[in-house]
Amino acid sequence: QIELVQSGGGLVQAGGSLRLSCAASGRIFRFSTIYWFRQTPGSQRETVVTVKADGTINYVDSVKGRFTVSRDTAKNTVYLQMNNLKPEDSAVYTCNVNALSPYPGNYWGQGTQVTVSS
Repeated sequence: QIELVQSGGGLVQAGGSLRLSCAASGRIFRFSTIYWFRQTPGSQRETVVTVKADGTINYVDSVKGRFTVSRDTAKNTVYLQMNNLKPEDSAVYTCNVNALSPYPGNYWGQGTQVTVSS
């Protein structure tokens, strides 16, 4: 069974940076679509970034130029580097992996809170 474990959230002042990590217990990132979502209470879940299996990356407009996704295949970990954070970035961030091979399935991290103070 594949598990995703997130780390790296917390409280930061506006303009600061955080890096979120999403570590998998197996090699699932290569042939997968990877998502980072965020959600605040009472709001719909928002797709922050999508990483397709072919390497195509799409960011939501509000984070372009500030957030960067990357992956370390050797560590089975995906990162979301968030710079120049704004209060409106405050949310619970969750990684999701739709894996095709070698462990097909849809996997979710546990979510991590990011709070940006003004």
